[in-house]
Amino acid sequence: MIKTFLFRTLCGFFLGISVFAPGFSGSFVAIVMGVYQDLLRIVSNPFKKLKANIIFCLPLGVGALISAVLFVVSFKFLFDTYEKATYLLFVGLITGNLPVIFTEIKKAGFKKVYLIGGACAFAAALALGLFAVAEEAAANAAVAGGVAAGLPYLGASGFAGGVTALIPGMSVSMVLIIFGVYHQLITIAESLLHMDFTHLPHFALFGGCAAAGLVLTSRGIKMVFQKYPGLANSMVFGFMSGSLIGVLIKSLQMGDANFNWLLGGAMLAAGLVVSILFFYLAKAMKTDG
Repeated sequence: MIKTFLFRTLCGFFLGISVFAPGFSGSFVAIVMGVYQDLLRIVSNPFKKLKANIIFCLPLGVGALISAVLFVVSFKFLFDTYEKATYLLFVGLITGNLPVIFTEIKKAGFKKVYLIGGACAFAAALALGLFAVAEEAAANAAVAGGVAAGLPYLGASGFAGGVTALIPGMSVSMVLIIFGVYHQLITIAESLLHMDFTHLPHFALFGGCAAAGLVLTSRGIKMVFQKYPGLANSMVFGFMSGSLIGVLIKSLQMGDANFNWLLGGAMLAAGLVVSILFFYLAKAMKTDG
């Protein structure tokens, strides 16, 4: 019993990392650690066997909370001190996970028609990323001034994050970066850690919309990936590629007095190495289990 609790706490810790570290897919982590089907079942019908669901999810929540606190503090420092280099770290994290998705496409059997779905997802992600730059600048300025901005947009971002959380290969934090609210949410989360509840309604709105996205789309996502895995993974690959270019463009446009290309290159390389190591660690844990 204790061993199971500790293992699920560890699973939750890695799931928390996947939420906060762009490029890491929470659903992929859940698959390799053997909890994806259970989570999909619970999210699809959370009130069926409610007590058992709570017992299953409690250690996951504990682990996710621990990693959330660690990552909020560290990423807030990186954003405040080395913003441009931090975005290059994200570029490395996303790039390191592209081969994983490509492998899934090959497993399903690639067809030329998948290129259409991948191209559409690529264009959508790139367009959304470029559009969100202005929204992110306004939101971050508002948070710095003490008032969180764009409640409807924040809610829509939460819903999108919830939808993508269960899609294998998709990274929630990557989607939030594309929507331009990632930095804002990190700032709000840090204020909550300091017992400043000024922005609690905004965080609650985001969380509620994310939960709605999870519940409302879980069954559809499960059906699509079961019936059309090749097309679904091709669209994930296209979305990640478009997101990668969007994040790269955003990072190159930033002005940062503390930035130099030696630091930027090191952060980019670190992102690549960490994403690859994380993949092999999760794979080893699955084998051991």
